[in-house]
Amino acid sequence: MNGTRSATAKTALLLIVLGAITWLGGINVRAAAGFSLLQFGTLEFKPNIHPNIERAVFSLLAQSSLILNVAYIVLILASAVYLRSARWDFRKEGWLMIAAILLYVFVPVEIYTMVLDIRMWLLDASGSNDLVEFRKLFIHRLAALSGVPMIALLSYYTAIALVVFRPLRRQGASRTAP
Repeated sequence: MNGTRSATAKTALLLIVLGAITWLGGINVRAAAGFSLLQFGTLEFKPNIHPNIERAVFSLLAQSSLILNVAYIVLILASAVYLRSARWDFRKEGWLMIAAILLYVFVPVEIYTMVLDIRMWLLDASGSNDLVEFRKLFIHRLAALSGVPMIALLSYYTAIALVVFRPLRRQGASRTAP
């Protein structure tokens, strides 16, 4: 393998790590901020929240969604470049194959929720104070696809565990990439 591929793989790996940290960490922060508007265990809004505070939280959710969507796109593109340039033998490294499948199988789900995020961002960028529309988008985002985004999130954390612990590795497997 030449030095160019090695540098490409290393750069892609760095982008994967940065994208994953930004994206997965941001998802948890955004969820905490969003759920502060809801009554515990329901999809009903708390009745005692001042409209200005609620609008500020929606603005925070919209702005953070833009950053998270960019981080997700970086993660997906960098992982594709890495898998192509690092030249792993997937038959010997089952952990990597399963982690890649867990990441890529939910791309359509993430694209669908990105569209909802972009709609909220556009509503926020227009300066709208229509809390009813923000609430509709927010609830639709939470209830999107009957909980599949939550299953996707659990799969992403499983993929991280697979990469860290590397199970399903054949004996004598040696990496051919940096």
